[in-house]
Amino acid sequence: MSNVSYVAPAGTAVVKVAWEGDDESLHEPEALALWDGDGAVKLLGRHGRAILEQRATPGTDLATLPEAQATAIAVELAGRLWRPPCSPFRPVVPEVRRWIARAERDRSELAPMARELLNDLDGPADSVVHGDFHHHNILLDADRYVAIDPKPYAADREYDVPSFLWNPMTNDLDDAEQLEDRIAAFVAAGLDESRIRAWTVIRGCYLRPAYARPIRALFGRHL
Repeated sequence: MSNVSYVAPAGTAVVKVAWEGDDESLHEPEALALWDGDGAVKLLGRHGRAILEQRATPGTDLATLPEAQATAIAVELAGRLWRPPCSPFRPVVPEVRRWIARAERDRSELAPMARELLNDLDGPADSVVHGDFHHHNILLDADRYVAIDPKPYAADREYDVPSFLWNPMTNDLDDAEQLEDRIAAFVAAGLDESRIRAWTVIRGCYLRPAYARPIRALFGRHL
């Protein structure tokens, strides 16, 4: 469910203007302000949907690192980004129901299973999440890694894991051992394994419908 923003470097900063219809990024400035440079690029200023943010330098992303190192960095970084839910961040579940409905109209193979799993997830959202947490949105800034391009909502922490599982872009989900190792790393950090797998099916139905078979297998290995 991604959209394109206008992004331009401005010295040590970056100017970003979200597309007017990009509702997912509505509270990106508030998320950057909430994190205040702790785990994400720092918000320097804003005017409406236009924001000025810190530029990560050199800006190489997590996909350039060996698998185990990249996963360890991502798990540690995610733990710093997840914060108690607060205003103005919206609960993601109503949006997810709408995205599943769209996937059903598009005949996504995973949509019926996704709707059932979403109905089974109970409990209130426990965190402000990044919303698009993956290798290409985690950049090197001097001697640390920081997140960029959040699509923040109030959600389960586990909501953030699927996008990391099916990235980087070259990942076609054919390495079951890699997927299980990534899940295990997030579980070791305190996340719930069954919810990670459920959210992978739910988000996969509309974000990765072409990978229905490996996503279904990923869920099935936990049954």
